[in-house]
Amino acid sequence: MSVHVQNSRMTTAKLRQMKTAGEKIAMLTSYDFTLARLLDEAGVEILLVGDSASNVVCGNQYTLPITVDEMIFLTKGVVRAAQHALVVCDMPFGSYQVSEEEAVRNAIKILKESGCDAVKLEGGEEILPAIRHMIQAGVPVMGHLGLTPQSVNQFGGYGLRAKEEAEAEKLLHDAKLLDEAGCFSIVLEKIPADLAERVTKAVSCPVIGIGAGNRCDGQVLVLHDMLGLNQGFKPKFLRHFAQLADDVKNAAGQYVSAVKEGSFPSAEESY
Repeated sequence: MSVHVQNSRMTTAKLRQMKTAGEKIAMLTSYDFTLARLLDEAGVEILLVGDSASNVVCGNQYTLPITVDEMIFLTKGVVRAAQHALVVCDMPFGSYQVSEEEAVRNAIKILKESGCDAVKLEGGEEILPAIRHMIQAGVPVMGHLGLTPQSVNQFGGYGLRAKEEAEAEKLLHDAKLLDEAGCFSIVLEKIPADLAERVTKAVSCPVIGIGAGNRCDGQVLVLHDMLGLNQGFKPKFLRHFAQLADDVKNAAGQYVSAVKEGSFPSAEESY
């Protein structure tokens, strides 16, 4: 099967066209120049510099500790690598919840200093005023509903969301509000597949799923999980498209052995 690789820069308008045409959208997280360049060349349409960097890059247990400046630093490298993909930066916890003014200020700071195309933030009706102000200020916004990792302490864990009818109806209501406010896309995380399909059909913007079934307009995974680098994380929705943890450890082990036995560098590898 051939892989569709973009021959021009992805835009929010093109994403909407893909939804209309029924063409699935491929999105992955990325946190550095080298890997982002490979993902871009592979045809990934959206590169998300996720606050999951707090976990997979910084080694924190939760996404909460990472800062705006740290997100900007990581995003700069991804932006330099992306020739075709749309680059989205997560707004970290605390950067948009305090006030609408601070939310807009941080969103503009992220766009100006990182060079990314858009920001993503978690929540529905409760953060709608901030989202409206960002969009009015010219900041493209991607929404995020369902399991919102920045609310892990409130939820008490990372379990399936919107199982009950009341929460499902609120999620659908929130999705419609985000769509009407002008969000160019919405991520749905860890919710029942039937509900994700309802949301996808109810909104005009593209819906990207993670643990939300295959009837969304596209899918996203955390890169380190998808590549099999993060061996301790094995949710039901995750598919390993590679097992690089073993390859990396084997390569590093061979390097250590070669250094210790003196076979590296060889004469041919010396000046």
